[in-house]
Amino acid sequence: MVVGSGAREHALAWAIAKSASVVVTPGNAGISAHGITCVATPATDLEADLFVIGPEQPLVDGLADALRAQGKAVVGPGRDGARLEGSKAFMKEFLAASGVPSAAYGTFRDAAAAVAYLGTMSAPYVIKTDGLAAGKGVLVTSDFDAACADVRLKLSGVAFGEAGSTVVIEEGLDGTECSLLVLCDGTHVLALAAAQDFKRVGDGDQGANTGGMGAYAPLDSLSHVEIEDVMSSILAPTLQELSARSIDFRGVLYAGVMLTSKGPKLLEYNVRFGDPETEALVPLYADRLFDLLVRVANGSLEQATAASSGHAVTVVLASHGYPASSRHGDVIEGLGPDGQLKAPLEGVIVFHAGTSRNAQGRFVTAGGRVLAVTAVASSLNEARRRAYEAASLITFEGSVMRSDIARAALKGER
Repeated sequence: MVVGSGAREHALAWAIAKSASVVVTPGNAGISAHGITCVATPATDLEADLFVIGPEQPLVDGLADALRAQGKAVVGPGRDGARLEGSKAFMKEFLAASGVPSAAYGTFRDAAAAVAYLGTMSAPYVIKTDGLAAGKGVLVTSDFDAACADVRLKLSGVAFGEAGSTVVIEEGLDGTECSLLVLCDGTHVLALAAAQDFKRVGDGDQGANTGGMGAYAPLDSLSHVEIEDVMSSILAPTLQELSARSIDFRGVLYAGVMLTSKGPKLLEYNVRFGDPETEALVPLYADRLFDLLVRVANGSLEQATAASSGHAVTVVLASHGYPASSRHGDVIEGLGPDGQLKAPLEGVIVFHAGTSRNAQGRFVTAGGRVLAVTAVASSLNEARRRAYEAASLITFEGSVMRSDIARAALKGER
């Protein structure tokens, strides 16, 4: 049973279906078109051998606790562990207590105090909502006035409601950002291949923050030594602190890391599979994913390995106005009845994020991020070429797409 309705859940269900019968709740039109059963029934009213919870909100709300109370095997932390993502203020306190290196910060509920703190800092300024904001609650700016205005807007409740009633202000960090998704079974950890996502809506990392406009994996520029450094300086003390607080974390710790000149520093933790990183990572593991997830739920990761094969690039197609708004109902051209490319390309999978069907049975836009087009190949160059060729075959009015996903990596840049 996969819980969720986006491209991440489509990717997870697609991979798990290679080894087991899968049901998704609630799913979406593209998932069901792919031959995977979708139901509207709440997860707590369903029976399955394994529950995989995709989105952060049900984890923060305690769904994993409710399922485990029913004796279910679950991939996803309980409410206590989910606070690492549900509250950035809690996360920063947790990092300080565990000795995990991260950016200097302050936590504020009062706008005047927050603006005064900004005045003691140097640009760039990083302002985050404390609560969940679907990946859109972070502003990074070198404009002091814009930073002050953002603080006031968030604390007023206009921008993000209760989620923005507390803000965390951090120092800006220079370096290369990467995403490391680590499976945790309560005692042991296993890192998947490192990935990189692209948060800004425009090429060259310009424009507003989004939920993610694309990703690629693995990061060949990230050495084994650097990964080991992240595991020892960030993940190991995190596990120790979780244990010290009697938090049994069984799920995915998504570490957003900045590789600085002074070593790796944690930007943030998410407590579930990243999106769109999952759409790039999952095809590299494919039929091995189910076994790894069972081991996460059952506490038996110690003997597992997570070697991936190939390269993957994911390009997100978003709707008109994203991320400030989204337009629904635009007909999507280029997809067949199964939700995949009408003219198939080798190694390409289309994961549906926000689609539905109109009265004529055509796929239409139904969200901000609409599709995640993923291509897998033996080289990053070929995976990127296939991904963009596939994306060019899919059109809908006002579509938004970045053209530079993984481009820097091909030039040997980080």
